[in-house]
Amino acid sequence: MNEELLATFDEQGNRTGTAPRDEVHRQGLWHETFHCWFVRKADSGLRICLQLRSPEKRDYAGLLDITAAGHLLADETVMDGIREVQEELGLEIAFDELQPLGVIPYQMDSAGFMDRERAHVYVYENRYALSEFTPQVEEVAGIVEARFADFRSFISGADSNLHVQGFQINGNGERTGIDELVDFTHFVPHELEYFRRVIEGIERLYKEPEPEI
Repeated sequence: MNEELLATFDEQGNRTGTAPRDEVHRQGLWHETFHCWFVRKADSGLRICLQLRSPEKRDYAGLLDITAAGHLLADETVMDGIREVQEELGLEIAFDELQPLGVIPYQMDSAGFMDRERAHVYVYENRYALSEFTPQVEEVAGIVEARFADFRSFISGADSNLHVQGFQINGNGERTGIDELVDFTHFVPHELEYFRRVIEGIERLYKEPEPEI
C-alpha cells in the first residue's frame, strides 16, 4: 500500500502531479477518492447502509463509515472506483447503476495524518440482502443499516444516538448480529458538512419527507 501513487491537486481541483499515498497524507495534499453510499427502500422507509471498519485497519479501526470507499490511484478514472464495492463488500455492481452526488471536498486532520479529499460521491439503491454481503475481512468487519430519517436526525444533532442493525464477523469468520445504539464516537470523523451534503443529495434523489412533529 505504501507504494500506491495518487494524483495530487490544488484547492481549486487542478491536478498538480503525483505522490505516494503516505506522503499525500503526511503533507496534507489534495487527492481523489470514490465513495459509494448504499440505500434501501423498505416498508418502514428508506434505510442507509454503513460499513464497520476492520479492527486491523491502520486508520480509524473498528469505526462505522461509508458503505464502500477508497482512494483513486493516479492512473485510474472515477469509473474504476467501482472496484471498491467488489473488494470491500463482495458484490458485483455496474458503475451505471450508481447515481452521482457530485464531488464533495473535505478534510480530516489528526496527529501525523492529514486527509484532504476530493470525494466523488455516489448512491446505489441496494437490492442485496445483508446475508449476501461477503466483506473482505481485512477491510470490513461488518455491515449495518439505519433508518435514513434517523440518520438525518442524528447528523443534525437532534438525536444523540442512532439505532443500527446488521452483522459483524468475528476472528473465526463467524457472523454475529448487531442491534444497538451508537453515537458519534463510533463513527469515522468526517466533517459534518460532508454528511449534510450526502444527506441532501439522497433527499433529492428519493424525496424523503421530513418526519412530522
